[in-house]
Amino acid sequence: MSRKPELKGRAARLARLFPVGRANQAARAPFVLLVVLLLGGGLIGLLVLNSALSEGSFKLDDLQKQTKNLTDEEQALQRDIDAYSAPDALQRRARELGMVPGGDPAFLGSDGTVKGVPSPAALRGTTQPPAPEAIGTPSVAVPTPAVSAPVTAPTPTPVTTPVTAPAPALTPVTTPTTTPGR
Repeated sequence: MSRKPELKGRAARLARLFPVGRANQAARAPFVLLVVLLLGGGLIGLLVLNSALSEGSFKLDDLQKQTKNLTDEEQALQRDIDAYSAPDALQRRARELGMVPGGDPAFLGSDGTVKGVPSPAALRGTTQPPAPEAIGTPSVAVPTPAVSAPVTAPTPTPVTTPVTAPAPALTPVTTPTTTPGR
């Protein structure tokens, strides 16, 4: 018993512009579909973003572990270098290679004068060559000279005569370090 009132005039003309009946409900369907698609796309976007952040977090954790391992390895290598560079270790290895301590040095002045009294290196009690394992070369039969009597070096006299030929200038050779920050 509900009947629509009849419209007149301007209201009737406006009412004719709007569709009647089921058409009003059909116009809502694209809007609802659009809202559902936007919400679904947003949720999928958040899921992808969250998984990318998780993957980055795992990579960061792996890189931190690798950095810690490499730092530990660097410190162990540095300890080895320090142990090999210690004066007593250098002296022991030099003796294994057959080296002897040097004598007193002499220095050349810029004007060509010799300053100091040079002396030869101390002679070892034996003149046997070092073992090949100490040198790191394959063993080769080397004849050993016979020592008949200890040799004493003559005592040098101080020399202060100028040298006529200038000594060539030495250029320092620098090697780059492989450890960053040093």
